[in-house]
Amino acid sequence: MEFTLLKDLLIIFTIAIIVVLVFSKLKVPALVGFLLTGIIAGPHGFGLVTAVHEVEIMAEIGVILLLFTIGIEFSLRTLLKIKKVILLGGGLQVFLTALIVSLIVYYAGRPINQSIFIGFIVSLSSTAILLKLLQDKAEVDSQHGRNALAILIFQDIIVIPMILLIPLLAGSDNNSPMDFLIISGKAIAVILISYFLARFLIPKLLYLVAGTRSNELFLLSVIAICFSIAGLTNYAGLSLAFGAFLAGLLISESEYSHQAISKILPFRDIFTSIFFVSIGMLLNVNFFLQQPVLILMIVIGVIVLKTIIVGFISFITGYPFRTNVITALGLAQIGEFSFILAGLGLKGTLISDNTYQLILSVAIMTMGATPFIFKLAPRLSDSLLKLPLPSKLRAGLNPVPEAKIDKIKHHLIIVGYGINGKNVSLAAQHAGIPYVIIEMNPATVRQLYDENEKVIYGDASQEEVLIQAVIENAMVVVVAVPDLTATLRITQVARRLNQTVHIIVRTRDLLERENLHVLGANEVIPAEFETSIEIFSRVLTKYLVPMEEIEKLVTEVRASEYEMLRSFSPSTIPTFKCHYSDMEITTIKVEKDASIIGITMRKMIDSDLKINFLGVRRAEKMHNCLERDFTLQFDDILILMGTPEDLNRTAKELKS
Repeated sequence: MEFTLLKDLLIIFTIAIIVVLVFSKLKVPALVGFLLTGIIAGPHGFGLVTAVHEVEIMAEIGVILLLFTIGIEFSLRTLLKIKKVILLGGGLQVFLTALIVSLIVYYAGRPINQSIFIGFIVSLSSTAILLKLLQDKAEVDSQHGRNALAILIFQDIIVIPMILLIPLLAGSDNNSPMDFLIISGKAIAVILISYFLARFLIPKLLYLVAGTRSNELFLLSVIAICFSIAGLTNYAGLSLAFGAFLAGLLISESEYSHQAISKILPFRDIFTSIFFVSIGMLLNVNFFLQQPVLILMIVIGVIVLKTIIVGFISFITGYPFRTNVITALGLAQIGEFSFILAGLGLKGTLISDNTYQLILSVAIMTMGATPFIFKLAPRLSDSLLKLPLPSKLRAGLNPVPEAKIDKIKHHLIIVGYGINGKNVSLAAQHAGIPYVIIEMNPATVRQLYDENEKVIYGDASQEEVLIQAVIENAMVVVVAVPDLTATLRITQVARRLNQTVHIIVRTRDLLERENLHVLGANEVIPAEFETSIEIFSRVLTKYLVPMEEIEKLVTEVRASEYEMLRSFSPSTIPTFKCHYSDMEITTIKVEKDASIIGITMRKMIDSDLKINFLGVRRAEKMHNCLERDFTLQFDDILILMGTPEDLNRTAKELKS
């Protein structure tokens, strides 16, 4: 069996490489390539893969690792900020979708129990697909990313009551109200145990493991934590994916979160690819070819219905129009947990094999369409915003307080109040530069309003929002939002409204640098390149390269639009000499009973100590060591330079 699995994996990877390479040339998302790989290699395609069950197990691991990394990138604090959307938005989405679909199916001639069951299936969306798309676009922390994730979290939790209701819908009395109480008790117990682990055990364990400096041990520990919490939630009747997400949240609160995610990412990418392949294996091509028109009509109906419902719910929870559209289109598919429900319904004779295949076909088709729909979502929302929509629909239902912006001049407009936006505002505040913040997170806007900040709630890609920020008088606009499509649109609109304003854009996608310049950006700051500049500046400093040479190099790199880093050539890099040295600089405090108290610097410099005295700090004042008559006192701090061995020897002598 091991050889069979290895052979099947080789077949899957080979087909996937070919398909994804071709799709990349056609600019088709890789996710669709993995689905097609499963269709080709699966039992309903050419039957090249025989170890289907083993592949499904690996696919489950992929979902676990995907949700685990999402949990690490998220945080408990962020989760608490969207608790309203989880409970209200997620609850309404599942209830309304299940209700409307049930009524449609019932009036189409299906029994009431089967109609309710199909309503359950359609109400769920794909956590794995949408979060993968959000990660690829670095939009997990965007407004629509947080909104969608909140609804998905509720869906993952509500799956359990749905599973418990299957025997009841099938006419069996296997489950009783006591089962609900038992599972609820287990779920509460798991959450309490997880909190205890995060508060007391996990940080100490990771500290001990990190202290060994063993990458292998650290990776094993992180995976063990992930699988343990996932196993606990599975025991409680919740999904493995929810447990993995919870485990990621627990580690996100520790200082080891970045190291953990860097170790997990390669495994996550491999196993999630297998997950999408396994989904493709479920599609029965022959069944689809027998009635393609019916299946495509149902697919379109599901996408349209879920888009309307999710968009409406996102609207009543207070989000602006653009966020509502992108969230709705992102959640318009049928999810992977629907396959579990459909399989249990088939096993419990709640649905027939024909209905089961119809559900699978529709679900997989909606999944395959999601990357294309999600890619078009920002453009569609921008097009719809050109229509004369009501102001409430544009800005959101819940009123958010906004500061009154006077007709100020020469001010700075900061779009997005994340880490970068906050730092820019702090710098502007200290420099006395007037600024206006534009932010789409209602909670953040309310907080800034209470702090008497000049803040506007809205989508900066809309003209009226930038006009409200008095862009015609602005000197600089800083765009620091994670959504690339929104960044492009904001840049274009800002340049159209003010031809002379200086636009600075931060981006993670280097490929869009030229587009941003064409749209009107004066400066494009690639996050990765700026990090590289900071790192090599510190490296050169350590090698004692003169500071003016380092600054000259940094200036030339930035002036060339990072061309030196993007297409490295020795001829393009200015030459300078590295002065290798084992010299270090340290400080030593003069203790109360030290023998050097009362000794002048002349005597210290003329001593046999093989170190250089750079200066002495006394209280808040720095004294130059050339002041040879300067007398050392208790609590003085000596600044010394020398080799590590000489500095260590000197420290012992001076403290005696």
